[in-house]
Amino acid sequence: MKDHFCAVVTGQSLIKHDIRNIQDERFAEIVRFLGQGDLVFTNFESTILAKDGGWPTKGKYFGYSRVEVLDALQAIGFNALALANNHAFDLGPNGVLSTLEEVETRGFLHAGVGANEANAARPGRRRLGTREVALLAMDAGPGPANMYAENGTAFRPARPGVNRLKTVRKIGVPDGHFRRLARLGEQLQSSPFELANYAQPEDPPEVATGKEINFYGTVFAQAANFGRLIEVDSKSANIHLSAIRQAAAQGDFVVAYLHHHHWEPGWQDVPHWVRTFARSCIDAGADLFVSHGAPVLQALEIYNGSPIFYGLGNFLFHVHATENEWDPPEVWQSIVAACRYDAGGSLEGIDLLPVVIGADAQSIGSATGRLVPTTAIGNVARDILEGFATRSRVFGTDIAPSGATGRIAVHAVRKYG
Repeated sequence: MKDHFCAVVTGQSLIKHDIRNIQDERFAEIVRFLGQGDLVFTNFESTILAKDGGWPTKGKYFGYSRVEVLDALQAIGFNALALANNHAFDLGPNGVLSTLEEVETRGFLHAGVGANEANAARPGRRRLGTREVALLAMDAGPGPANMYAENGTAFRPARPGVNRLKTVRKIGVPDGHFRRLARLGEQLQSSPFELANYAQPEDPPEVATGKEINFYGTVFAQAANFGRLIEVDSKSANIHLSAIRQAAAQGDFVVAYLHHHHWEPGWQDVPHWVRTFARSCIDAGADLFVSHGAPVLQALEIYNGSPIFYGLGNFLFHVHATENEWDPPEVWQSIVAACRYDAGGSLEGIDLLPVVIGADAQSIGSATGRLVPTTAIGNVARDILEGFATRSRVFGTDIAPSGATGRIAVHAVRKYG
């Protein structure tokens, strides 16, 4: 029998500033909440500029961090980092290698990038508390092919990069619109060679003849209604699910992590394909599934006794002030969750702490500003918990708010579907 175990998970950490000297009691409350975890996890939503150097690989939404931010994350309690995300390649392969070196030097449990595909796909493993913990971290895009790690061959060197869960986005269109798109493609006389040229640095997507059209890189598929269709590549998924099975078979506490930007039009809604993949990870043996990407708090499901956090939003979010697309209040609100497991490894319950980055107008203009989260209080705390409870109730999860906190007891959870 194992001793009790606590896994604390937060929103993603897009951190570019050293936050160790910030003095704020409500931030200190969060740090104390983190301190109860054996495993304290976030997604490091950046890349490190260090001795390996690097150069910008994108224009807008480009970002990087200095090494002191890793020291800051460690100082406030984090000991596990997912590295698979859309910013991991912002400095190219050099940034990936620097990030790996600096994270490993500090002893973090980490996963999600590597010097080649095999290395990037390998789960990280470390003893935390009383358990051996395995972490598998994936990114499902959308992103250019050259951000993802690749093994070397006789004709191509290995490429450092991100661990990829391969997906394809298609746009579903009704039959009449599909036929008009097909005629337009014929009039434009696009050839396979031309499509390959415009697809750089990616290869053109494969399409089903007569049922799909590659329209200059966007695949349109016949469907009953208009809609976005995300398809997970089964071979890619099976590789990752196999790694989860192997880690579970040796008795590890397994964390499966997914980062993606295939958001729904209502970005607090959970995409159907993510539901399916998350449950597959739990079925394969994962004890905990965590996802980020949409910068907002989504829902929680307890599936076969294991938590699925479909989207935990932001914990640290150091973006440029000119990026006004991040103005909606839900971007700056989230929760920190402490998942408690009994001596037999079964989930006992989850404690929820609602947090807000820049709690009010006064703090936004202060030294703290929007650099760190603080505990939510009053109506803000109530609204965060009630919104989270409403979204999670669809999945059969009952959350019991108590003042400015919430709790989920396993006996109160019903299976969804």
